[in-house]
Amino acid sequence: MAEKRVNSTAPDPWAEVAERLGADLFLDLQPDPAAGARGRGATRRRALTEALRSAILDDRLPAGTALPPYRSLAADLGLARGTVSAVYSELIAEGWLTARQGSATRVADGAARPPAVDDPGASTARPALRHDFSLGRPCAGMFPRNDWIRATRRALTETPDDAFAPAHPRGRAELRGALTGYLARTRGVRTGPDQIVLGTSVLSALELLARTVIDGVVAVESHGLPFHRHALERGGARVVPVRIDSDGMVIDELERTGATAVLLTPSHQFPTGVALSPARRMQVVDWARRTGAVIVEDDYDGEFRYDREPVGALQALGPDVVIHTGSLSKSLSPAVRAGWLAAPAHLVEPILAGKGLREADASIVDQLTLAELIDSGAYDRHIRRSRQAYRARRDALVKALAGVGLEVPGIAAGLHALIPVAHAEEGAIVHRAYERGIAVTGQSLFRHPDADPLPSGGIGVGFGTPAASTFSTDLGALTGLLADYVGR
Repeated sequence: MAEKRVNSTAPDPWAEVAERLGADLFLDLQPDPAAGARGRGATRRRALTEALRSAILDDRLPAGTALPPYRSLAADLGLARGTVSAVYSELIAEGWLTARQGSATRVADGAARPPAVDDPGASTARPALRHDFSLGRPCAGMFPRNDWIRATRRALTETPDDAFAPAHPRGRAELRGALTGYLARTRGVRTGPDQIVLGTSVLSALELLARTVIDGVVAVESHGLPFHRHALERGGARVVPVRIDSDGMVIDELERTGATAVLLTPSHQFPTGVALSPARRMQVVDWARRTGAVIVEDDYDGEFRYDREPVGALQALGPDVVIHTGSLSKSLSPAVRAGWLAAPAHLVEPILAGKGLREADASIVDQLTLAELIDSGAYDRHIRRSRQAYRARRDALVKALAGVGLEVPGIAAGLHALIPVAHAEEGAIVHRAYERGIAVTGQSLFRHPDADPLPSGGIGVGFGTPAASTFSTDLGALTGLLADYVGR
């Protein structure tokens, strides 16, 4: 009777699926003999998650390897399809795997363990970059692919045909309207759709301003992004540095420069990480109004404040004298070439005249997609998710550095931290980092040639850059490097 029951059992349809789809994949999922029946599903899910991570780290599943479809793997392992699907989704969210509609789920680039330093197969001519703490980048794996796809589909479905004709130099009204509401709600910017001019980046915006509404000398922070001053100089401006301290730019020293404009990163000074103090915010607005000067504000990562609500944009204090600039390169991705100017009303026409009717601009499709992303609330959700992830990364960095006797100054914000070191050691640390395959940046790179050095040197660490799957390993390598410095 027992034999008859076995033979009469209906075939398992998922076993048939497993025979048709996917490739063989060996994973050791030995059950815990001490575990009871209760909670068995969660236990199997954890076991599968750890087995896949282990296979990736051991290079048994190299980057780019296609995994079996979840239904096939579920049948092979005798697991519920929902369990395997949930594990795939979790590892995709963490950056271990990648997935695109219509394509296989694959092991993500950078997820596997990097080769050892003494790997005989590694090149000796140039150390491999294995731990990337480059500045100015968000985590590429956090780009909201699905939200972007849905927003693109909706935007293209609902947009009239005339959207694909030559655009007004201001940019699409849909995105200018969406940005007006978003900037007012999240950054306190006081503007309107007709005062926003869309472009490709903050860099192109600065060059445009230097060609149109900035005349003569522009004061900049003594330490800042070199591309800021280079863009202004290409536009014809003469750039002079002004000292910074723990309260941001020393506004008292603006008077001696004879500047007709000043460029600031007031919410989170780059690279020191300090914020322009409330008193100096009012002081610089008063200076601009009294002298007829223009303030250009780069609000490059204003949404990412972790210890309290973000400080509002400087523009809110002086919409008549402040040009607010921004882009999506930190909050979304530098691959999305979209930026904006929110200018005082009397400066808009000169800016548009300088921009030209057919100046190269952000893709109209991207403008429409971004408008839909903002209007649907998907962009807000992405910012909130990103803020939580970057807060956790910064907290981990601060804790790890405290363990070797180093502190992170500046406010808890942004995607980078500047770690103070002695001037005499800065170059040596950067060099040792390069030899170990760790990408960090010395503070001296950001000093204006005519500016005095800051009281100490510094090592810039972009904690937003590493992939989620490698962040712990990358942080361990960085901590080891700096522990050697403290030990010396």
